[in-house]
Amino acid sequence: MAYRFNLNETSYHGSGAIKEIANEAKGRHFKKAFVCSDPDLIKFNVTKKVLDVLEEASLDYEIYSDIKANPTIENVQHGVEAFKKSGADYIIAIGGGSSMDTAKAIGIIIANPEFEDVRSLEGTAPTQNPCVPIIAVPTTAGTAAEVTINYVITDVQKKRKFVCVDPHDMPIVAVVDPDMMSSMPKGLTASTGMDALTHAIEGYTTKGAWEMSDMFHLKAIEIISKNLRAAVSNDPAGREGMALGQYIAGMGFSNVGLGIAHSMAHTLGAVYDTPHGVACAMMLPIVMDFNKETTGEKYREIARAMGVKGVDEMSQDEYRQAAIDAVRKLGQDVGIPATVDAIREEDLEFLAQSAAADACAPGNPKEASIEDFKAMFRKIMKH
Repeated sequence: MAYRFNLNETSYHGSGAIKEIANEAKGRHFKKAFVCSDPDLIKFNVTKKVLDVLEEASLDYEIYSDIKANPTIENVQHGVEAFKKSGADYIIAIGGGSSMDTAKAIGIIIANPEFEDVRSLEGTAPTQNPCVPIIAVPTTAGTAAEVTINYVITDVQKKRKFVCVDPHDMPIVAVVDPDMMSSMPKGLTASTGMDALTHAIEGYTTKGAWEMSDMFHLKAIEIISKNLRAAVSNDPAGREGMALGQYIAGMGFSNVGLGIAHSMAHTLGAVYDTPHGVACAMMLPIVMDFNKETTGEKYREIARAMGVKGVDEMSQDEYRQAAIDAVRKLGQDVGIPATVDAIREEDLEFLAQSAAADACAPGNPKEASIEDFKAMFRKIMKH
């Protein structure tokens, strides 16, 4: 069997890394940037840090900011039209998953116009051409969209999110600069950080996991669990650690897939607009408990990576419980809520069916029935 691994052509890490954008753009003879960034980042002058680099280097750009937190089909369609009119030849995506997912979908459709119906990109669409070149600059430490081959779009009409998996959408350059993340509010730092932990743990336990991906995921679990509390307290070292940890998790899961914590989080986001990282953080310990019998000795290594002492003296049941407890405790410590108050018993059938149909579900190490999904969603209902 052949295992495939896709990573960025080039990535930059560390404080001040955004200065390299000008060198990359010039070195690649790019003429004009189509800058995808969401309205809040523009309003709070986060996007401006990159625009200043472009202006100092006399590089032309145009801004596109019709981007929602859960980007929609319409955001992508408007972006495709704006790109065509702009005369740009590359994209700079500045933001969290929303800006990058929008940029990826725009870039794919421009290069593969036969996929202009955004819904046709769901799953593993057979695109022929690499997308418009993307330089990705994350402003959150969580989604790792700058190093993944995935993007997620919301179909408002059908109240569902769909996952697109395409090696052609990989940004050619990732610029992971913790200074771009310093204005993240506490709640967003916590939720995106828990999304990164979910990537690492699901990537480590997914059916497609193997030695190379395990190496990334275990290191990511260790770095994230060591730094997330400090990052939420706005400690610069914690932020730097999270910038690296979430990227390493992305290097892994993008290549091996995820599981049902993500399937269920996508569903909660589509139906209730629950922030993705919050939904992941709520579902992760519940799903870990559901999966525990199928994970061999992996939970011992998760517990160890999360700093649990004495795991080698524990029984299998004990170290599995220790791993689940460590994840739950981290979520509580960074202020993740325990319930989605909007869920009603009559919603459960639709939620379960949506989660079961999600592209991440087949990667889960244990098969979940519709009743299993309902039981897990029930655990985050307000009682």
